[in-house]
Amino acid sequence: MADRTLPAIDAPGPGGERGDAPIDVSADRGGARVRLSGDWTIENAARLETRLSPDTLAATAGTIVIDGSDIGRFDTAGAWLVERTRRQLDGRGVSVSLTGFSEAQQILIAAVDKTGRTELPEPPKVSPVVRFLTLVGRGAAEIISDANALAAMLGEFIIALGGTLAWRRRMRWAAFVNHIDRAGFQAVPIIALMSFLIGMIIAQQGGFYFRSFGAELFVVDLVGVLVCREIGVLLTAIMVAGRSGSAFTAEIGSMKMREEIDALTVLGVSPVDVLVVPRLLALIVTLPILALVSDLAALAGAWVVTLFYIGVPTDTFLLRLKEALTVTYVMVGLVKAPFMALVIGLVACVEGMKVKGSAESLGEHTTASVVKAIFMVVVMDGIFAMFFASLGI
Repeated sequence: MADRTLPAIDAPGPGGERGDAPIDVSADRGGARVRLSGDWTIENAARLETRLSPDTLAATAGTIVIDGSDIGRFDTAGAWLVERTRRQLDGRGVSVSLTGFSEAQQILIAAVDKTGRTELPEPPKVSPVVRFLTLVGRGAAEIISDANALAAMLGEFIIALGGTLAWRRRMRWAAFVNHIDRAGFQAVPIIALMSFLIGMIIAQQGGFYFRSFGAELFVVDLVGVLVCREIGVLLTAIMVAGRSGSAFTAEIGSMKMREEIDALTVLGVSPVDVLVVPRLLALIVTLPILALVSDLAALAGAWVVTLFYIGVPTDTFLLRLKEALTVTYVMVGLVKAPFMALVIGLVACVEGMKVKGSAESLGEHTTASVVKAIFMVVVMDGIFAMFFASLGI
């Protein structure tokens, strides 16, 4: 066996003395063994880099074994030099194996191995059928998880509300009034404007098609029943889900990111009492009021169109609206509002509690809150429609 040793590298030790860090290369017919010793740290990195040359080692035929059993101190700089050499030799078709490294050193080399990759590994090929079934399974599991989370949050809300009504728990009146102002009163302008325009559009489209039958007057019936029974509360709930629901999710999610909710739990304060109850009660109180505002604004928009576009006088409009619109139709729309508000608030709070410690997670759950809340509102409106139809209302 032929042995050759590269010149030793003088490097300062921990106490300032000079120490050796040689690289011994022993070559034979089966390949070569590179034995590393001394301190492989950032202080020696510049000198070690010139000694551990892949060009010299690549000329050796066979397998190259890098032995780190005699290494003293070892940091990420030394791990990077070893891993870089192994990667360069592997790229030239030379088989390289590492031996003699301690468990801690192997972990450091493995961590360095994950960096500096120019190409990601190609993912394994999966059958389209398997991929589709996987997506369906994950979607079903997520739906079940969301249902369990909503049920748990609803149960905690009922318990907390019951304790508040029984005077065993303190109601946060300041937070309750603040959320009524933010979710209710501050939403009146946008709700009224949206509903006013929707009423105008429905009346204009209805009048355009009814005119061919000479039945323009029935536009009043169309707008009155459709808005007060379905459209008014549905559009209001969708607007509240996008406006207030997303705000609730972002607020609770931000508190979750800053570990404020964990701090409340440590202090013995229920996050549901402080964060969920005032928000849900505020939505339950304000959504019926906003729905009524929406109905009135939509009827005002329809009145403008019927007066100036269709030519129906105001007294005729009011008389026809009185005959077509009953208290039952108005109450059918308003009865839905508290239930829709409860669903919006539950979804918003649950998604806020799911936020992890990143801004990306906050954005994802805020988006999911709006989408899920709107979907649940539409589903609930369909359930109420079937329920009232079965009652003959």
